[in-house]
Amino acid sequence: MSGDGNSSLGHKAFSRSRSHFADRITADGRDGWPVAAGRYRLVVSRACPWASRSLVVRRLLGLEDALSLAVADPIQDDRSWRFTLDPDGRDPVLGIRYLSEAYDRRETGYPGGVSVPAVVDVPSGQLVTNDYQQLTLDLATEWTALHRPGAPDLYPEKHRDEIDTVMAEVYEDVNNGVYRAGFANGQQAYEEACAGVFRRLEVLAGRLARQRYLVGDTLTEADVRLFTTLVRFDAVYHGHFKCNRWKLAEQPVLWAYARDLYQTPGFGDTVDFDHIKRHYYQVHTGINPTRVVPLGPDTAGWLTPHHREELGGRPFGDGTPPGPVPAGEEIPVAGRP
Repeated sequence: MSGDGNSSLGHKAFSRSRSHFADRITADGRDGWPVAAGRYRLVVSRACPWASRSLVVRRLLGLEDALSLAVADPIQDDRSWRFTLDPDGRDPVLGIRYLSEAYDRRETGYPGGVSVPAVVDVPSGQLVTNDYQQLTLDLATEWTALHRPGAPDLYPEKHRDEIDTVMAEVYEDVNNGVYRAGFANGQQAYEEACAGVFRRLEVLAGRLARQRYLVGDTLTEADVRLFTTLVRFDAVYHGHFKCNRWKLAEQPVLWAYARDLYQTPGFGDTVDFDHIKRHYYQVHTGINPTRVVPLGPDTAGWLTPHHREELGGRPFGDGTPPGPVPAGEEIPVAGRP
């Protein structure tokens, strides 16, 4: 998620820019960035669904010790993501006040905004990648030497074609569809995007009525990508983005599926509802100029029984759940149900 042009949102046609920095961190280091424990720092906003994918995958794979974490303030200023949650307003590892400083060390005058997730090379202070689509796939497939014992296979080779197809549909109509609806600058653009969101959600509900997870009988990257939109749906997309044909909590299958994931270690324990609501409602001044943050919805329902285990499935396959959230990474009380 980029921080540029928040006041113009809803006043011009919306299009999502491609990740400009698409280097990959790989086991063989072919782009010049070899996988190495402690070398890189993952910069996220807990408000951002694209960054949240990396938070979930990092937890599921047990990469917390190998890939350190910087959490940006959900409220941006005119220089975008900033480290004002840290003492003295500086990231304690990178020593910078703004994520843009790592971008500038990599390239001056780069196109596009300053987006998260971003991976920064700690020794040089340079941005390595902001390719949110590839990042989590590489964590699953290139970082295997650093995975925890019992880490799940989130991108199993035998299911990759199906996973890729499902993820492409979810991205177009749901992950990005809610943004195209919320930032539409005209009635027709809004209606087309909003209709597409709910058409796809209904198709997904039909699929998930028969099986616990999107592909196969275990958690995969496809579930991670759908979850990060669903967990924000009632809190921000239903009202703020006008995706209001129905609430997630009114769709029995998707609501149960989302609660199942939320209650699975590695998913809900990365979600900060306070950061999510304050970011969307206070930063997107083009569509919410008053910056008023709504009191609802009540998030207590996320902890209620879902009964999805009745469909079978093995969340972690032959593996095991991740351990406790590392000290210092726990979600504050204000952000939890």
